This record gives sequence, C-alpha cells and structure tokens, in this order.
Amino acid sequence: MSAPSLGVLLVSGRLTHQENYADLFHADPRCTLVGLSDEANVSPQRAQLNRTFAEDLDIPYWPNLDDALARDDVHLVSICAEPERRARIVALCAHAGKHVYIDKPLTPSLEAADAAVAAVKQAGVRSQMFSSNHQPWAQRARRVLESGELGDLVAIHVDNLFAKGPGGTATLGTPRRPIYPPIISNFVDAKAELYAMGVYALALVCWLSGRAVQTVYGSAANYFFAAHQRRNVEDFGFLSLTMEGGLTATITGGRVGWTSHPAGGVNQICLIGAQGSLLVDANRPRLEVYTDAPPWTPPAVNPRDPMGFWRTTQEEVNAQPKRTFAPLSNMLATHSDASHFIDCIVEGRESEMNAQQAAMLTEILLAGYKSAAEGQVVTLPLARQPGNTSDQ
Repeated sequence: MSAPSLGVLLVSGRLTHQENYADLFHADPRCTLVGLSDEANVSPQRAQLNRTFAEDLDIPYWPNLDDALARDDVHLVSICAEPERRARIVALCAHAGKHVYIDKPLTPSLEAADAAVAAVKQAGVRSQMFSSNHQPWAQRARRVLESGELGDLVAIHVDNLFAKGPGGTATLGTPRRPIYPPIISNFVDAKAELYAMGVYALALVCWLSGRAVQTVYGSAANYFFAAHQRRNVEDFGFLSLTMEGGLTATITGGRVGWTSHPAGGVNQICLIGAQGSLLVDANRPRLEVYTDAPPWTPPAVNPRDPMGFWRTTQEEVNAQPKRTFAPLSNMLATHSDASHFIDCIVEGRESEMNAQQAAMLTEILLAGYKSAAEGQVVTLPLARQPGNTSDQ
C-alpha cells in the first residue's frame, strides 16, 4: 500500500511562522505543498508578503481563500494568519472539511476559540496547534513522569524565555498597569509575550500533568524593551496555577534580549514529586564550544523586524546562530511537530494538542491577564459573552 499524499495549503506567508512550518511540511514525504492563500480582504502589504512567499516556494498564490478551500487537492491547511484572524480561519477551513494545523496561540478571543472548536468537532477533521511538546527534552520529562520514579506529582514549574531582541532599552521605575482584555496583535516591534511565549510553558504544564486548571494568578510587566512599553504590552509574564488533585504549577514566559543567554534562552521544566524531583533543561545535555573565533554579536536591527521574530527578515541583516551551546538533544530530534500531526491524520487519532486543548490554553491565558489587571486570583471557567463568536 502506497503512502498517503496530503496536499497542504498555506495560509499567510512571509513575516509569520509559516516561514518555519512550510519547511516542516515540505520535509515530510507524505505531504505536498499545493499553494498559498489568505482571506480576500487582507491588506495590500499582507497580500504582497503572501505572494512573495509563494514565489519563494514556487507554488501558486490564490488570493481568495474560499476558492482555495474548494479545491480537491487541498487536504490540510497550515494557518499562520495574525492572532485576531486565526480562529475565524480555523473554523472556515474546518467547515470546508480540511484538517487544520494552527500557529500558536489559537486566538485572543474566548468566544472565537469556542466557535473554532465547535467547527472542528462538527466537521470531524483533525486539528493541532504548534507547541514544544514533541521536542526531545519535553518527551524526556514525560517519560520520567510516566516511569513513576518521582512518585505522585506535587508541583511543576516551566520557564520559556526567548533570548532575542535588543534588550536593556526599557525605562524602569514606572510599573506597567496591566489591562483586560489584553492588547494582542502582531506589531512590527513587539508582542504580548505572556500570550506568545507563555503558551509554550502552559501547554507543557497541562500536557505533562494531565490535570485541569482551577484557579489562576497572573502578572504581566515590562523589564527589557522600550518597544513593548510603547505598545503597552508585556515583555515578561508569570502565572501561578492551582490544578486538580492539589497540584501547584507556575510558569514564566517572555523575551529577555539577545545577550541574556548563550543559546536561544531559558527553556526548562522542574518536576517535583513525592519521592524525588527533576530539572529538565532544553540545553542539556550539551557540548560547550569555545574557540579563538570572533565572539557572537547581535545582528543589526532590521527596522522591519527589530525583535528578530522572522527568519527572512533576519537573513536580510545576516543574523548568525549562537554556537557556544550545542544541545545534544537537538541532534537526536527526528520527528517534527508537523510530522506528528501527519501521524494523527494517517492513523485516524486525535492530537494531544488539538483545537480543544488550544482553546483551553486560551482561556487560562485570558484568566491570567484578567488576574494581572484586577490583582486577584481568578477562578475558571471564565464567563462567555453570548453571541460574540468573532476574533478581536
């Protein structure tokens, strides 16, 4: 029996994480990139970025998503539209009978998340949001937990701090006043980092523990970047969670500047059990390399992408990888997050990070923002606004 061939449609192109996801799907022999599309009413700038990326990949660009979704050779859609459009497009693709691979997080709107989940369930398609759950170091933590050697899990802490951007520019001394609902948008120079980075840590907590979150206490502040202050979005966030069975969990998520870490940033899991504890670091085990080569220096600031969000804009300023740390786990990685999703489609099973799980993370993140704004613990579930099913 021949291997299945899944036609992959890309939604949104350059200056999104599609720059990475497209490569992952292209590398899987079970997939074929058939084209790139987007909503018909996107801005001229977004349309041009889409068209350029389609040219990069030598695939067609179809400017009307409805037309692209009507094609029989499209089986799966990789969705990297801006956060405020993402859940709406997920629902549209699901209603068209297409499997959906979703950039993280799903949406900043609780009601839009619910609508996306309902559409996926009604259509019976597979769904997965990108996460770090399938990284070798995360899988290592899962195996230790399942072995039982730590005993009953008592507490869990996860850090996800991204070492990119020109740090040290923030004006300290005037604490940020968090607002709710939060400002969630892909600005050129800033993102709400608890939302954008904290979702990785939160996903790991929920996946590893298998417990539901009951209460949330959050903080969202500025420490590193003037751009985040100007946009009134946090560059660092913290959540403290109580979970089923008395489990306590904490996470940090943020962006801490190019020179704050010899690799990509602090990425680690601390598991505390009744019989032992374990710290799993994404950068361990590792080789540390020291030579007489010139030291690594931050790239020149690209005004189109000052924080180093996107691959193509960093290539324009010849950004170089940091080489001091060489994590051995990276050398062992053989299966991408996208390939895991293909496995789920081929084998007819649900992903552990499907749309429903992604919506749950949206609710927890929003509870964290609400807590930060009100200065008090928030109990889940959050109240819904009847009839409000659109993205922000």
